[in-house]
Amino acid sequence: MATCFFSLPNSFPSKPKSHKRPIHSSSLTSQSQKIHLLNLISDQERGLKTQSDPQKLSQIIQAIDDLGSIGRDTVTTGSSLSATWRLLWTTEKEQLFIIKNASFFGTKAGDVLQVIDVEKKTLNNVITFPPDGVFFVRSTIEVASSQRVNFRFTSAVLRGKNWEFPLPPFGQGWFETVYLDDDIRVVKDIRQDYLIVERAPYTWKE
Repeated sequence: MATCFFSLPNSFPSKPKSHKRPIHSSSLTSQSQKIHLLNLISDQERGLKTQSDPQKLSQIIQAIDDLGSIGRDTVTTGSSLSATWRLLWTTEKEQLFIIKNASFFGTKAGDVLQVIDVEKKTLNNVITFPPDGVFFVRSTIEVASSQRVNFRFTSAVLRGKNWEFPLPPFGQGWFETVYLDDDIRVVKDIRQDYLIVERAPYTWKE
């Protein structure tokens, strides 16, 4: 991703009495806006269908802007940014091209991930090709502000079951996480591309 894109897939003790906390209207607003956005992208095949639907694209971008307005004053570049993020939707043409055309190589695109470690200042953009293939781009990152992260690609690798082909690095830029919670992350980048990812239920490692 020029965003540096790149998101597989008790027993119950008795409950103590607790005091209910009031539900703030801002929380309700962010939750409803989030649900609206996720509904808009739910049938878009990670963005493939949106490429030929300008009206849907406009609706999704408006929903992103609305959610971003809610998260405008929040810090999204702290430790909660560190995670394995799985792609839900994007406008990044290069990424969507690979997803769409993976069948030409006798496979299909699996999970598309962005693996971030704020403390180690690293980011891996990953496209998996089950059962054994993967393409990933290594990057270094620097937190630039409360929502912006600068990145620089350092290397790329195309890997199969018993082989590996290194590729040269190819760029740098920045991305802004305009909304972040326990479930999803919404991103704009230097190329005015958009990215929506969810926290993956596993941790990807090289």
